Amino acid sequence: MGLRELKKQQMRQLIADTAWRLFADRGFDRVTVAEVARQAQVAVATVFNYFPTKEDLFFDRLEAFEARLVDAISTRAVGEPVLVAFRRYLLGSGGLLAQAEAGDRQALERLRTLNRVIAASPSLLAREQQAIARTADTLAALLAAETDVPAHDLRPQTAANALIGVQRVLVDLTRRRLLTDEEPARIVAEVRSRGEHAFALLEHGLGDYAAKGG
Repeated sequence: MGLRELKKQQMRQLIADTAWRLFADRGFDRVTVAEVARQAQVAVATVFNYFPTKEDLFFDRLEAFEARLVDAISTRAVGEPVLVAFRRYLLGSGGLLAQAEAGDRQALERLRTLNRVIAASPSLLAREQQAIARTADTLAALLAAETDVPAHDLRPQTAANALIGVQRVLVDLTRRRLLTDEEPARIVAEVRSRGEHAFALLEHGLGDYAAKGG
């Protein structure tokens, strides 16, 4: 990496870290981009050069997870079903929750703060749903290309949205548990157990599920 690229990376990190401190302290909706710029000692235009929207300041690192998920699917072994690769990545990923489970209290506090800020901000919740929908579309396009189906075939979109639906409900479950005082190990165990049940339902199909009793 050249000196110019290193300086740009350092500036981006400074702005992101400054924004995070302000959001964590006061909440996302109560902080302006101008305040972030002032605290980071840069111009507002500089902030927007690195982060086109205020939401990008918050979700920059989180959305990298989505990109890695799609990459894990696209690079899976020949012959491996997409469900297997998706389940392995989603339930086996590390990140802050794994660090918290291992006893890292700073990771736990950061994770709780992260989810508290998102839960309190309608704009962040909306952006999160947009990111999830975008990931579903990207995954659907990947599956359509891999299976070489005609454009009117809805199976790639159906499969992608079913898989991403599991991710969505596990994100919601994790957030609810994190906003309590529950221990990380119990949260991780529940998320993995519920995740396995959800993926088993997809694996075996919905044909007999929730047949209404008389």
